[in-house]
Amino acid sequence: MNKKSLPETTIRNVVASFKLEPVLNLRRIREAFQKECFFETIQDRRYTFRVVALRTKKPQATFLIYRTGKVVCVGAKTIETAQHSDQYLANRLNKAGISTRIMQPSTIQNIVATTALKEPIDLEKLVTKTQTTRQIQTMYEPEQFPAAILKISINQNTKATVLLFSSGKLVIAGLKTTEQIDQALEKLIAQINARIDGFGILKGMKPFTAEDELDTHD
Repeated sequence: MNKKSLPETTIRNVVASFKLEPVLNLRRIREAFQKECFFETIQDRRYTFRVVALRTKKPQATFLIYRTGKVVCVGAKTIETAQHSDQYLANRLNKAGISTRIMQPSTIQNIVATTALKEPIDLEKLVTKTQTTRQIQTMYEPEQFPAAILKISINQNTKATVLLFSSGKLVIAGLKTTEQIDQALEKLIAQINARIDGFGILKGMKPFTAEDELDTHD
C-alpha cells in the first residue's frame, strides 16, 4: 500500500537502551546533575537496584542510569533523539568530569505512536468478526477499559499492541521502527475493511486473503 494513503501517525515516546563503561559512580552523577536529578535509590533500602534518574529539557528525555553502566532513555519525542541519546549522555558525563565511554550503542526498544482512522469503529462487531483470524488477537471489556486491545503480528517474532477506541483513535506500541508501525496499520485497516460491511477507511484497500493469514507464519 502507498504510505501516503495511511493515516498520519505522531510519535509520542521512543524508548532506547545503551551501556556505558566502566562501572558508574551514581553519587557523583547525582551531585553533578542535581537540578536534573528527580529520583534516585542510592541509599534507599526499599529498592534492590541502584539507579539515578535525570530529566533533561534539550533534548526532552528521561535517563535511568544504573551503576552497571546500563542506561534506559525514555520520553524521547523523535527516533533521532533516542538514537543519539548514548552520545548525548556520554558527552554530558565526561564534561562533568565523570570519565565514561559507550560500550554498547543506543538501540531502539519501543516506539509509542498515535493516529486516528477516518470513521468511528463498532468495537463489538470488530472483535466478534476477528475472532477467527490468526492475524489479530483481540480483547475488549468495555466495563473495565474503553478501548479494544489488539495484538497484530508483524512477523514471526514481532507483535504490535494497539489500543483502538470507538472514536477511531488508536495507540500503537511494541514496535521498533516506523516501517513496522505502517505494517501494523495496513493489517488493521485491511481487517476492518474486510470484516465490517460498508466500512471504507481506505478506498481500494485489498481485503485479507488466505495467503495474508499465513504471511506471519512463514
